[in-house]
Amino acid sequence: MPHITIKIYPGQTEEQKTTLTEAITTQVIQITGKPEAVISIDFIEVLEEAWMEEVYETNIKQNLDRLYKKPGY
Repeated sequence: MPHITIKIYPGQTEEQKTTLTEAITTQVIQITGKPEAVISIDFIEVLEEAWMEEVYETNIKQNLDRLYKKPGY
């Protein structure tokens, strides 16, 4: 707890993904009090031209009522 999935356009470097992973992990530990050993983070790359169909329509639009941060598009 928790497992975090980040869907992102391709092109981010491994260094950027590692930096984001470290920042998120630090905040999860501070906010939830859970140990680092129980946190997992996954990156799924989605092409920009496929984003609306593969991510927005299936993960965002159907769940707007439960999103804590909604997109501005």
